[in-house]
Amino acid sequence: MTDTLKIASWNINSVRFRMAIVEQFLRDAAPDILCLQETKVVDGDFPHEPLRALGYAHIVIHGQRMHHGVAILSKIPLVEDDRFDWQANGEARHVGVRLPNGLRIENVYVPAGGDVPDREVNPKFGQKLDFLERMTRWSEGLAGIPTLLVGDFNVAPLESDVWSHKQLLDVVSHTPIEVETLARLQAANDWVDLGRHFLPAPARLFTWWSYRAKDWAASDRGRRLDHMWASRDVAAKAVAHRVHEDCRGWLKPSDHVPILTEFAF
Repeated sequence: MTDTLKIASWNINSVRFRMAIVEQFLRDAAPDILCLQETKVVDGDFPHEPLRALGYAHIVIHGQRMHHGVAILSKIPLVEDDRFDWQANGEARHVGVRLPNGLRIENVYVPAGGDVPDREVNPKFGQKLDFLERMTRWSEGLAGIPTLLVGDFNVAPLESDVWSHKQLLDVVSHTPIEVETLARLQAANDWVDLGRHFLPAPARLFTWWSYRAKDWAASDRGRRLDHMWASRDVAAKAVAHRVHEDCRGWLKPSDHVPILTEFAF
């Protein structure tokens, strides 16, 4: 008998402020596992009870007050977890777990990188590039380990991953150096980009729309900043992938929407 496993990822932009839509998504989409980024809460204040009430009894968190923070909510046991400091400054931007079937899930929130794509003028941009380089070194050691890497990468790598390639070439998240750096990370473990595996370029595929737009759907100035990458053996088990774009229109939405992949093990 084949077991199916649904794994979702969502930059929630404050889990406590948006708890209502987290619960709505969990009821509607019913993922087995949900990886959250930008939870913006210390571990002691994380809202465990409403999640446990929905069946997510296994919760691993790496929190930080008012900033960053990641969490993994699961209906199935999580055997172990780790927290890598790819930012090299103690920020809570990663948590990883292993499932009973051996699959590793690594949940990451890559720094946004500030507004100016120049590490000399804007140190935050350099920190972002260095973060991705540390992830690349880590990826080089993953051979033979079934792994799913998910999260807000804060990079839209392909021309069709943004509403206007030409207008965003100098905008942080789509600059050539970020795209090149992310490509090295992808090559380091021969990661399969599941979003583009199921919906190949140049098809429209966005996961983020700015709060600045009066009508995000009408202007549709989106970017694909959220990703799921799988090692080759795990990618072979993927049977479906969906971007839950409707969540952007929910009450008190995040500026990101959930992505979900279904696997058949």
